[in-house]
Amino acid sequence: MRDRKDGFCLIGILCSVAIVFGLLPALSSGADPSVEKIQQAYQGLKDLKGKFVQKSQLKDLDRTDTFKGTFMIKLPAKMRWQYRGKDGQDTEIVINNDEMIIYQKKEKQAFKGRFDRDTYGQAPIALLGGLGNIEKEFDITKKGGKLLLKPKRPMGAVVSIEITPSGGNFPIGSLTIVDRHSNRIDITFTDITVNTGMTDAAFDFSLPTGVSMYEMNETQ
Repeated sequence: MRDRKDGFCLIGILCSVAIVFGLLPALSSGADPSVEKIQQAYQGLKDLKGKFVQKSQLKDLDRTDTFKGTFMIKLPAKMRWQYRGKDGQDTEIVINNDEMIIYQKKEKQAFKGRFDRDTYGQAPIALLGGLGNIEKEFDITKKGGKLLLKPKRPMGAVVSIEITPSGGNFPIGSLTIVDRHSNRIDITFTDITVNTGMTDAAFDFSLPTGVSMYEMNETQ
């Protein structure tokens, strides 16, 4: 099996994004106008999908990777991210409630495990499920027109999450995630549409012929 480290790096990235998308509806009124705009966008939100470009600066691996892809989210706990990398390095991550699957197409392998607070820390699944409150979890400041979120208590490897507002029909243009290893992940979103009527079946994963499935707790 190859490139497992790359696949598991994506888990941390996805968890960080899940924190943000799960927490934003809990923002209270009376905050910064940019925050209020985001909150208003989330009122009545059931699902969203779009495209993204991700630039990952991985310090330990001394390299920068760029991915493009698409994503689908059905609140509160269903997500599907399709990464398209160079040389056919395609990765798909599916979260369906408490189950997560990472599928690496070129390697013909998939990893299956639970997506829960015991495995990935308390924050991601609790906040993805709408159980958290962003003002309790983060200190929020404004930095050059951007929103800077810093965890008030340990939240996995995340040091900060920066939100760049958008003037489009969806108020989040990009996210920047920095972890304690000085890795930096920049994700820019485009072509976002909301409340398209996604079905639960969109988050089912069928194992392709010839692909080996491994349990995560057996491979870590």
